[in-house]
Amino acid sequence: MELEQRVTNLIANHLGVPAGDVTRDASLLEDLTDSLTVVELMMTMEEEFDMEIADDDAAKLNTVGDVIDYLRGHAS
Repeated sequence: MELEQRVTNLIANHLGVPAGDVTRDASLLEDLTDSLTVVELMMTMEEEFDMEIADDDAAKLNTVGDVIDYLRGHAS
C-alpha cells in the first residue's frame, strides 16, 4: 500500500473520522483532533513505521501532508 494511503487510513482509524476528511491539507489540530490526540497519533506513527519522531519535528507537523512528507523523508 502506498505511504500516503497508509497514513490516511491510520489517521482515519485512530481518530475515528471518515478517510475522506483526511486530506493532505487537513490541519491535525484545527480540522481533525486536539493536541493530546496528536501526541498519541505521533506515537502510533512511530510504531507503524518503526521509527522515532523527535518532539521538535513532531511540533512542526501541522497537516496530514506534513506527516506524509516527513515520513517519506525519514522512514527506512
